[in-house]
Amino acid sequence: MKQQRYDVVIVGGGAAGLSGALALGRARRSVLVIDAGEPRNAPASHVHNYLGRESTPPGELLAIGRGEAAGYGVEIVEGRVASAEKLPGGGDQGFRVVTEDGRSVEARRLLVTTGLVDELPPVPGLAERWGREVLHCPYCHGHEVSDRPIGVLATGPLAVHQALMWRQWSDDVTLFLHTGPEPTEEEYEQLAARGVAIVDGEVAGLEVADDRFTGVTLASGRVVPREALVVQARFTARSAVLESLGLKPVPQEMGGAVIGSYIPTDPTGATEVPGVWAAGNVTRLTEQVIGAAAAGLMAAGAVNGDLIAEDTRLAVAARRA
Repeated sequence: MKQQRYDVVIVGGGAAGLSGALALGRARRSVLVIDAGEPRNAPASHVHNYLGRESTPPGELLAIGRGEAAGYGVEIVEGRVASAEKLPGGGDQGFRVVTEDGRSVEARRLLVTTGLVDELPPVPGLAERWGREVLHCPYCHGHEVSDRPIGVLATGPLAVHQALMWRQWSDDVTLFLHTGPEPTEEEYEQLAARGVAIVDGEVAGLEVADDRFTGVTLASGRVVPREALVVQARFTARSAVLESLGLKPVPQEMGGAVIGSYIPTDPTGATEVPGVWAAGNVTRLTEQVIGAAAAGLMAAGAVNGDLIAEDTRLAVAARRA
């Protein structure tokens, strides 16, 4: 870190963080990005639905973003932030950010873009195939498995919804009831009408041959051939830094089921702690990459506006002194 105090420290260097950094750099702010190097989409081969960057590998997109932000004077360092705290003195004194290796830096404002962790169901083999043939989002991966045999692993009440959704991409979809709730009569009718097969019994593991997922193994020993498996991960916000400032994650519900936790913000990303913003998956669990980038830009605009207001207050006070 080249200096001890910045206008803005951004914790997290993914799409949201780098987008915010780019905007703030262009606004002539001193900006430091501290990134742990653990992007959520690292297991995926390509980013999709990002206009102008369709099918770009995730690492390549981040490298482009780092270069663009650095071109406007943004400093980017590797590190993991352990905590953040308000500086003593009250008012707009700012914050101290401390990394796990003991480095510390001050910031007038904070933008936290630490993302989330996908917590997978406890089935052997899922983690090893995650982002390859074990999938969650049809808009991220559906086209790549079009017309192939797809399985849906039921672990909660959203499984039928998932099966009917993925039916849009393939007419060969099987719902594995596993530990999920029994579908209602209406749901059974919907699944039958769309030609979705249903398999009872718990799933014990995955079949893999030549480093390719080939089927689902049931506890009974039966193997059902599949080429992709859809799961419902739990989305847990990486909120430790925000929690160190007194913010608490809250449950996110969808269809009556809790799908994860997030840090609430207003539409600009402002948190309940003055001077602290959040953007991306840490506050919006279902945001895709392009949405996270847009949220980073929105938050950056709000942060710069807040700094302009403070600069003006300080200038007026100095003029009156």
